[in-house]
Amino acid sequence: MTKSAYVALVTCFNEDETINFEATRAQVRRQVAAGNNILCAGTNGDFSALTFEEKVTLTEAVVDEVSGKAKVIVNAGMPATFETVKLAREIDRIGVEGIAVITPFFIACTQDGLERHFTTVADAVKTPIYLYDIPARTQNHIEPETARRLAAHGNIAGIKDSGGKQDTLEAYMAIGREVEGFDVYSGPDHLVHWALQNGAAGPISGLGNVMPEVLARIVSCFNAGDEAGAAAAQEAYTALRVDLYALGFPPAMVKRALWVMDNSVGASRQPALLPNPEQDAQIRAILEKHGLIAA
Repeated sequence: MTKSAYVALVTCFNEDETINFEATRAQVRRQVAAGNNILCAGTNGDFSALTFEEKVTLTEAVVDEVSGKAKVIVNAGMPATFETVKLAREIDRIGVEGIAVITPFFIACTQDGLERHFTTVADAVKTPIYLYDIPARTQNHIEPETARRLAAHGNIAGIKDSGGKQDTLEAYMAIGREVEGFDVYSGPDHLVHWALQNGAAGPISGLGNVMPEVLARIVSCFNAGDEAGAAAAQEAYTALRVDLYALGFPPAMVKRALWVMDNSVGASRQPALLPNPEQDAQIRAILEKHGLIAA
Protein backbone atom coordinates (compact mmCIF):
# COMPACT_ATOMS: atom_id res chain seq x y z
CA MET A 1 0.00 0.00 0.00
CA THR A 2 1.09 3.59 -0.58
CA LYS A 3 2.11 5.22 2.69
CA SER A 4 0.91 8.69 3.76
CA ALA A 5 2.50 11.32 6.01
CA TYR A 6 0.40 13.37 8.41
CA VAL A 7 1.52 16.37 10.44
CA ALA A 8 -0.04 16.97 13.86
CA LEU A 9 -0.68 20.62 13.00
CA VAL A 10 -0.10 23.42 15.51
CA THR A 11 -2.96 25.76 16.35
CA CYS A 12 -1.88 29.39 16.01
CA PHE A 13 -2.89 32.02 18.59
CA ASN A 14 -3.05 35.79 18.72
CA GLU A 15 -1.50 37.75 21.60
CA ASP A 16 -4.86 37.70 23.43
CA GLU A 17 -4.87 33.87 23.10
CA THR A 18 -7.75 33.75 20.60
CA ILE A 19 -7.18 31.45 17.63
CA ASN A 20 -5.33 33.10 14.76
CA PHE A 21 -7.17 31.48 11.88
CA GLU A 22 -5.18 33.19 9.13
CA ALA A 23 -1.86 32.02 10.58
CA THR A 24 -3.28 28.52 11.05
CA ARG A 25 -4.46 28.48 7.45
CA ALA A 26 -0.95 29.52 6.37
CA GLN A 27 0.48 26.52 8.22
CA VAL A 28 -2.05 24.28 6.48
CA ARG A 29 -0.93 25.62 3.09
CA ARG A 30 2.71 25.04 4.04
CA GLN A 31 2.06 21.39 4.90
CA VAL A 32 -0.04 20.73 1.82
CA ALA A 33 2.67 22.25 -0.36
CA ALA A 34 5.21 19.90 1.22
CA GLY A 35 2.99 16.91 0.45
CA ASN A 36 1.72 16.16 3.95
CA ASN A 37 -1.78 15.45 5.24
CA ILE A 38 -3.19 17.05 8.40
CA LEU A 39 -4.10 15.87 11.88
CA CYS A 40 -6.04 18.75 13.44
CA ALA A 41 -6.60 19.46 17.15
CA GLY A 42 -4.10 16.90 18.37
CA THR A 43 -1.51 17.14 21.13
CA ASN A 44 0.64 19.55 19.09
CA GLY A 45 -2.52 21.50 18.26
CA ASP A 46 -3.16 22.42 21.91
CA PHE A 47 -6.45 20.49 21.81
CA SER A 48 -6.76 20.33 25.60
CA ALA A 49 -6.70 24.15 25.74
CA LEU A 50 -9.43 24.60 23.12
CA THR A 51 -13.15 24.92 23.83
CA PHE A 52 -15.72 22.63 22.23
CA GLU A 53 -16.86 25.40 19.87
CA GLU A 54 -13.28 26.29 18.92
CA LYS A 55 -12.53 22.70 17.93
CA VAL A 56 -15.53 22.79 15.59
CA THR A 57 -14.62 26.13 14.01
CA LEU A 58 -10.95 25.13 13.76
CA THR A 59 -11.93 21.95 11.92
CA GLU A 60 -14.14 23.91 9.55
CA ALA A 61 -11.29 26.33 8.78
CA VAL A 62 -8.73 23.57 8.20
CA VAL A 63 -11.07 21.57 5.95
CA ASP A 64 -11.91 24.72 3.99
CA GLU A 65 -8.24 25.61 3.54
CA VAL A 66 -7.23 22.08 2.52
CA SER A 67 -10.02 22.16 -0.07
CA GLY A 68 -9.58 18.51 -0.99
CA LYS A 69 -5.83 18.79 -1.65
CA ALA A 70 -4.91 16.60 1.33
CA LYS A 71 -6.54 14.30 3.88
CA VAL A 72 -7.71 15.61 7.26
CA ILE A 73 -8.09 13.65 10.49
CA VAL A 74 -9.43 15.48 13.57
CA ASN A 75 -8.97 14.53 17.21
CA ALA A 76 -12.33 14.50 19.01
CA GLY A 77 -11.23 12.79 22.22
CA MET A 78 -12.53 14.16 25.53
CA PRO A 79 -12.42 12.75 29.07
CA ALA A 80 -16.04 11.53 28.98
CA THR A 81 -17.70 9.42 26.31
CA PHE A 82 -20.77 11.68 26.26
CA GLU A 83 -18.88 14.78 25.15
CA THR A 84 -16.62 12.80 22.82
CA VAL A 85 -19.71 11.56 20.97
CA LYS A 86 -21.12 15.08 20.85
CA LEU A 87 -17.91 16.50 19.33
CA ALA A 88 -17.44 13.54 16.97
CA ARG A 89 -20.93 14.11 15.57
CA GLU A 90 -20.08 17.75 14.85
CA ILE A 91 -16.92 16.70 13.02
CA ASP A 92 -18.88 13.99 11.22
CA ARG A 93 -21.18 16.74 9.95
CA ILE A 94 -18.25 18.81 8.63
CA GLY A 95 -16.76 15.91 6.72
CA VAL A 96 -13.19 14.63 7.21
CA GLU A 97 -11.29 11.46 6.31
CA GLY A 98 -11.07 10.27 9.89
CA ILE A 99 -11.81 11.09 13.51
CA ALA A 100 -9.04 10.33 15.99
CA VAL A 101 -10.16 9.63 19.54
CA ILE A 102 -7.50 10.06 22.20
CA THR A 103 -7.85 7.87 25.27
CA PRO A 104 -9.81 9.61 28.05
CA PHE A 105 -7.64 11.71 30.34
CA PHE A 106 -8.04 12.44 34.08
CA ILE A 107 -10.57 9.58 34.32
CA ALA A 108 -8.74 6.30 35.05
CA CYS A 109 -10.11 3.61 32.72
CA THR A 110 -10.13 -0.17 32.69
CA GLN A 111 -9.59 -1.90 29.36
CA ASP A 112 -13.31 -2.71 29.37
CA GLY A 113 -14.07 0.97 29.90
CA LEU A 114 -11.82 1.92 26.98
CA GLU A 115 -13.48 -0.67 24.77
CA ARG A 116 -16.94 0.68 25.63
CA HIS A 117 -15.74 4.26 25.08
CA PHE A 118 -14.35 3.68 21.59
CA THR A 119 -17.18 1.40 20.53
CA THR A 120 -19.80 3.97 21.57
CA VAL A 121 -18.09 6.72 19.56
CA ALA A 122 -17.61 4.47 16.53
CA ASP A 123 -21.29 3.51 16.63
CA ALA A 124 -22.36 7.18 16.73
CA VAL A 125 -20.74 8.44 13.51
CA LYS A 126 -20.20 7.49 9.88
CA THR A 127 -16.63 8.84 9.65
CA PRO A 128 -13.96 6.17 10.32
CA ILE A 129 -12.55 6.25 13.86
CA TYR A 130 -8.85 6.02 14.73
CA LEU A 131 -7.81 5.05 18.25
CA TYR A 132 -5.19 7.43 19.67
CA ASP A 133 -2.84 6.08 22.33
CA ILE A 134 -0.56 8.47 24.24
CA PRO A 135 -0.38 7.11 27.80
CA ALA A 136 2.30 9.51 29.01
CA ARG A 137 -0.20 12.35 28.65
CA THR A 138 -3.52 10.63 29.46
CA GLN A 139 -2.42 7.90 31.92
CA ASN A 140 -4.63 5.46 30.00
CA HIS A 141 -3.13 2.90 27.61
CA ILE A 142 -4.82 0.78 24.95
CA GLU A 143 -3.41 -2.69 25.44
CA PRO A 144 -2.72 -4.53 22.16
CA GLU A 145 -5.39 -7.15 22.89
CA THR A 146 -7.94 -4.39 23.44
CA ALA A 147 -6.89 -2.84 20.14
CA ARG A 148 -7.30 -6.25 18.50
CA ARG A 149 -10.89 -6.55 19.73
CA LEU A 150 -11.68 -2.99 18.66
CA ALA A 151 -10.17 -3.63 15.22
CA ALA A 152 -13.09 -5.95 14.52
CA HIS A 153 -15.52 -3.02 14.70
CA GLY A 154 -16.65 -2.01 11.23
CA ASN A 155 -16.05 1.71 11.83
CA ILE A 156 -12.69 1.56 13.63
CA ALA A 157 -10.09 2.03 10.91
CA GLY A 158 -6.81 2.06 12.82
CA ILE A 159 -4.70 3.49 15.61
CA LYS A 160 -2.25 6.34 16.17
CA ASP A 161 0.50 5.13 18.48
CA SER A 162 2.25 7.94 20.34
CA GLY A 163 3.42 5.82 23.25
CA GLY A 164 7.04 5.83 22.12
CA LYS A 165 7.62 2.13 22.90
CA GLN A 166 8.80 0.10 19.94
CA ASP A 167 7.43 -3.19 21.28
CA THR A 168 3.92 -1.71 21.61
CA LEU A 169 4.11 -0.30 18.09
CA GLU A 170 5.22 -3.72 16.86
CA ALA A 171 2.21 -5.33 18.57
CA TYR A 172 -0.18 -2.83 16.98
CA MET A 173 1.39 -3.39 13.55
CA ALA A 174 0.95 -7.14 13.97
CA ILE A 175 -2.78 -6.47 14.35
CA GLY A 176 -2.67 -4.29 11.24
CA ARG A 177 -1.13 -7.14 9.25
CA GLU A 178 -3.79 -9.59 10.46
CA VAL A 179 -6.90 -7.40 10.31
CA GLU A 180 -7.75 -5.95 6.93
CA GLY A 181 -8.67 -2.27 7.08
CA PHE A 182 -6.92 -1.57 10.40
CA ASP A 183 -4.12 0.93 9.73
CA VAL A 184 -1.37 1.78 12.20
CA TYR A 185 0.10 5.29 12.24
CA SER A 186 3.34 5.84 14.13
CA GLY A 187 3.81 8.87 16.37
CA PRO A 188 7.49 8.66 17.44
CA ASP A 189 9.54 10.92 15.16
CA HIS A 190 12.65 8.73 15.33
CA LEU A 191 10.77 5.62 14.16
CA VAL A 192 9.15 6.91 10.96
CA HIS A 193 11.28 4.91 8.52
CA TRP A 194 11.42 1.81 10.72
CA ALA A 195 7.64 1.85 11.12
CA LEU A 196 7.12 2.14 7.36
CA GLN A 197 9.43 -0.83 6.82
CA ASN A 198 7.42 -2.88 9.31
CA GLY A 199 3.92 -2.22 8.01
CA ALA A 200 2.77 1.15 9.34
CA ALA A 201 0.41 3.12 7.10
CA GLY A 202 2.49 6.20 7.77
CA PRO A 203 3.58 8.67 10.44
CA ILE A 204 1.55 11.29 12.27
CA SER A 205 4.32 13.59 13.39
CA GLY A 206 4.56 16.76 15.46
CA LEU A 207 8.12 17.51 14.36
CA GLY A 208 6.83 17.83 10.80
CA ASN A 209 5.62 21.31 11.76
CA VAL A 210 9.30 22.32 11.82
CA MET A 211 10.65 20.06 9.06
CA PRO A 212 7.71 19.33 6.71
CA GLU A 213 9.72 18.61 3.58
CA VAL A 214 11.99 16.11 5.35
CA LEU A 215 9.03 14.21 6.80
CA ALA A 216 7.43 14.08 3.36
CA ARG A 217 10.75 12.91 1.88
CA ILE A 218 11.01 9.92 4.22
CA VAL A 219 7.62 8.71 3.05
CA SER A 220 7.97 9.60 -0.64
CA CYS A 221 11.39 7.91 -0.85
CA PHE A 222 9.99 4.81 0.84
CA ASN A 223 7.04 4.72 -1.56
CA ALA A 224 9.46 4.99 -4.49
CA GLY A 225 11.62 2.13 -3.21
CA ASP A 226 14.49 4.48 -2.40
CA GLU A 227 15.52 3.05 0.96
CA ALA A 228 18.79 4.98 1.03
CA GLY A 229 16.94 8.25 0.48
CA ALA A 230 14.41 7.41 3.18
CA ALA A 231 17.19 6.49 5.60
CA ALA A 232 19.08 9.72 4.91
CA ALA A 233 15.94 11.80 5.45
CA GLN A 234 15.21 9.90 8.67
CA GLU A 235 18.74 10.58 9.88
CA ALA A 236 18.25 14.33 9.36
CA TYR A 237 14.83 14.17 11.04
CA THR A 238 16.17 12.26 14.05
CA ALA A 239 19.11 14.61 14.44
CA LEU A 240 16.77 17.60 14.78
CA ARG A 241 14.58 15.62 17.20
CA VAL A 242 17.54 14.81 19.47
CA ASP A 243 18.74 18.41 19.59
CA LEU A 244 15.34 20.07 19.96
CA TYR A 245 13.66 17.68 22.38
CA ALA A 246 16.68 17.82 24.72
CA LEU A 247 15.46 21.31 25.67
CA GLY A 248 12.06 20.28 27.05
CA PHE A 249 8.53 18.92 26.49
CA PRO A 250 8.38 18.02 22.76
CA PRO A 251 5.08 19.73 21.78
CA ALA A 252 6.22 22.92 23.53
CA MET A 253 9.60 22.76 21.77
CA VAL A 254 7.92 22.24 18.39
CA LYS A 255 5.71 25.30 18.92
CA ARG A 256 8.62 27.46 20.09
CA ALA A 257 10.84 26.33 17.21
CA LEU A 258 8.10 27.20 14.78
CA TRP A 259 7.64 30.55 16.55
CA VAL A 260 11.36 31.31 16.11
CA MET A 261 10.94 30.54 12.40
CA ASP A 262 7.67 32.50 12.07
CA ASN A 263 6.29 34.33 15.09
CA SER A 264 2.82 34.58 13.52
CA VAL A 265 2.08 31.14 15.04
CA GLY A 266 2.03 32.76 18.49
CA ALA A 267 2.63 31.19 21.88
CA SER A 268 0.49 28.44 23.33
CA ARG A 269 -2.30 29.20 25.77
CA GLN A 270 -1.34 29.53 29.39
CA PRO A 271 -0.12 27.91 31.52
CA ALA A 272 2.01 26.50 28.71
CA LEU A 273 5.54 27.61 27.93
CA LEU A 274 6.13 31.38 27.83
CA PRO A 275 8.70 33.02 25.55
CA ASN A 276 12.13 32.57 27.08
CA PRO A 277 14.92 34.60 25.41
CA GLU A 278 17.67 32.26 26.61
CA GLN A 279 15.88 29.13 25.44
CA ASP A 280 14.80 30.80 22.19
CA ALA A 281 18.46 31.54 21.49
CA GLN A 282 19.26 27.86 21.96
CA ILE A 283 16.41 26.92 19.62
CA ARG A 284 17.62 29.43 17.04
CA ALA A 285 21.10 27.90 17.15
CA ILE A 286 19.60 24.43 16.59
CA LEU A 287 17.51 25.65 13.65
CA GLU A 288 20.61 27.29 12.13
CA LYS A 289 22.60 24.08 12.62
CA HIS A 290 20.00 22.09 10.73
CA GLY A 291 19.68 24.64 7.92
CA LEU A 292 16.13 25.66 8.76
CA ILE A 293 16.90 29.37 9.18
CA ALA A 294 19.80 31.51 8.02
CA ALA A 295 22.69 32.00 10.42
